[in-house]
Amino acid sequence: MKINFKKKLSKREKYSIYAALGVIALFMIIQFIVSPVIDKKKRLLRSLDVKAKTFREMVVLKEEYDSIDKQANLSNFNLSKREKGFTLFSFLDKLSGQAGIKDRIEYMKPSSNPSEDGSYKLSQVELKIQAINLKQLTSYLHMIETSENIVFIKRISISQTVKPEGFIEVIMLVETIET
Repeated sequence: MKINFKKKLSKREKYSIYAALGVIALFMIIQFIVSPVIDKKKRLLRSLDVKAKTFREMVVLKEEYDSIDKQANLSNFNLSKREKGFTLFSFLDKLSGQAGIKDRIEYMKPSSNPSEDGSYKLSQVELKIQAINLKQLTSYLHMIETSENIVFIKRISISQTVKPEGFIEVIMLVETIET
């Protein structure tokens, strides 16, 4: 027994079925073609934003690297210009004579720590200077910091002396890299 659905349905029912099939077909097209294309476009835009942000970060890091590399090259150049046999202790002793405070130095304690790879060592000198005025200290600090020998003041402690009045006492740690 074969049933013929086309003959039993009225025109109105047939249009309703065609409309329903059209809606289903439209839904399928939207669901399986249009929606995935839109989602993929959104994912690509998000991915593009992330990659653009990563690129900007890389540019900033490259600039920082170039700056550090330039500083390292300048430091290596300045280290190569140092006189043979340079020691931080003798350098600070010489500068204290030039600043006129050599007789005010109570002590100078040198120390050094080699790097892990042994290519350089960190040389430090802790010194205590008593009964100097601010002008003498400023002159000495200026000579240390502006020298081309790559010498830095890592720590400094300044206090007023009780006797003689109006003078200061300084304890500082000065360091440099030696090859």
